[in-house]
Amino acid sequence: MRNPIRTVPAPRCWRRFTALLCALAVLMIVAGCQRWRTSMGWGYPQAGQPIPVPLPNPAQVGPVDPDFLWRMVVDTVDDYFRIQSEQPVRRDQSAWLEGRLTTFPEVSGTSFEPWRRDTTPGFERLQSTIQSIRRTATIRVIPEQNGYSIEVRVVKEQEDVDQSQFATAGASAQRHDGTVVRSDPQVRSLPITLGWFEIGRDLQLEQRILEGIVGRVTDVEPPRRRLLHH
Repeated sequence: MRNPIRTVPAPRCWRRFTALLCALAVLMIVAGCQRWRTSMGWGYPQAGQPIPVPLPNPAQVGPVDPDFLWRMVVDTVDDYFRIQSEQPVRRDQSAWLEGRLTTFPEVSGTSFEPWRRDTTPGFERLQSTIQSIRRTATIRVIPEQNGYSIEVRVVKEQEDVDQSQFATAGASAQRHDGTVVRSDPQVRSLPITLGWFEIGRDLQLEQRILEGIVGRVTDVEPPRRRLLHH
């Protein structure tokens, strides 16, 4: 008779090593899911963590140099949009004049463009991926008695087209509603942009820009003492 094949049990060290690998894999999956939920804005703050409090919009800052304040505004907004026009806050012969900054309307970044900062993670980036949306920012710096009031407004606009990109009805369909139709020798397949219509404001991006401005203005280290003697 042939001897039965005996299975050699795995060494204990190898079993421990396999169990350790499985435990590390589970921990990495759980940590990755938690980090992904937090980055997407779906996670909840854990016990002991500070709860972020949004800044009021408009936000108040103390009396600072107006040129320095305006440079911080431009430096912050330039990280998100291309600036179209600037009117710095300044003092006229009789009163202070408020500052105003506007940006170019830019088509927002999608989920395939994570390096762009003009959309926040979560719903805003997902919406910009599904729909054609552009954003325009307007910042107002209003002088007050005890400082300045900074207001940030980011408007979202959605593209208005004449037909869907994958519409089943052809562009050469005959109309019977009395509308004047001019014949086109070529049948087009892509939609034509008719304009843009406003769909609301991006409050999360407004908070980011506002936090950047206030942080740059208030969190400034004083110059070193040896530099004050020059």
